[in-house]
Amino acid sequence: MRYILLEVTTTRPLVTVLTPVYNGEAYLAQCIESVRAQTYDHWEYVIVNNASRDRTGEIVGRYAALDRRIRVFTNEQLVPVVQNHNIALRHISPASQWCKFVSADDLLLSECLERMVAHGEAHPSVGLISAYQLHGAQVGLAGLPYPSPVVPGRAVARESLLGLVRVFGNPTSHMIRADLVRSRDPFYDESNIHADEAACYEVLRTSDLGFVHQVLTYNRSHPGSITFTVARRLNTYLPAHIKMLTTYGPIYLTPVEFDHVLKLRMDAYYTFLARVLLTSARRENWEYHRNALRELGFPLSRGRLARSLLRQLGQVLASPGTELPKVFRLIRPRRDDESGWRYWWAPTGFEAAGSDRDVTP
Repeated sequence: MRYILLEVTTTRPLVTVLTPVYNGEAYLAQCIESVRAQTYDHWEYVIVNNASRDRTGEIVGRYAALDRRIRVFTNEQLVPVVQNHNIALRHISPASQWCKFVSADDLLLSECLERMVAHGEAHPSVGLISAYQLHGAQVGLAGLPYPSPVVPGRAVARESLLGLVRVFGNPTSHMIRADLVRSRDPFYDESNIHADEAACYEVLRTSDLGFVHQVLTYNRSHPGSITFTVARRLNTYLPAHIKMLTTYGPIYLTPVEFDHVLKLRMDAYYTFLARVLLTSARRENWEYHRNALRELGFPLSRGRLARSLLRQLGQVLASPGTELPKVFRLIRPRRDDESGWRYWWAPTGFEAAGSDRDVTP
């Protein structure tokens, strides 16, 4: 694969900001402007245009001509989204001490780099830095008690696997120490669409989490994003979280904790599969999850599915006024369900674990 270098930076940046982008013309200029507006100016900005077919190339070329800190690379052929993230990471400067992703439809608030870099430099044990993130009009990732500037990596990884905290977020929300990124290639598991979250567990094996109790990033949800087009449509969160649990659970959890959380996650999985049978997208979802469960080593159990169906039927019979409207929405969804469906009918497994804070079976 050959990359086309549009501009070369002459600075020795402390922070490499990265934006892998495909057909991002709608919000890309706002994203780039949010980087250029940072109060911290010791950065380089690497944008990897993934063979976009819209005006992405024109937009990034214009900004590269305006600002020598911006370097642009263009893939000759379209590659999967996680692979493009790894391509971007391979272009970080040898002088860079921190890596900071910002998705093409997201924004960095003006103090993001300054606050995160200061936090990281003040705490050498920190390899991953996170902060509050604005999701539309709501603040997310507010799972740690104030002030908790540094949390031992193994402790926060354990609590995350148990579903007790949510602090990793999407790549826009956190910053990673560059030497940890360089320690393995590829950095992200290209077989996992949620490799960004899995990488956080890997980083925390040898470092701590730093957390800035301030809103520093903005995550934009819209129908054109990968979250809507793939993750939410298929609920890819379920197999991804099972894979992370089976990979990192033996590292961070006791055997009792692991078995308990695995049961909760699988119960959530079968709750979802039972509900899928009532939806118009059941064939696509069924095929995806049947294959996913097989690859995870948990082949589909029709007996467990039948028990889940009966359990949910019992809930409908016990509370028809509350549950019947949900059934009707599964069969005939409302137009506004596209933006919020996952929160009311498609569990990821974290809801179940997080609601049961006692991990003793």
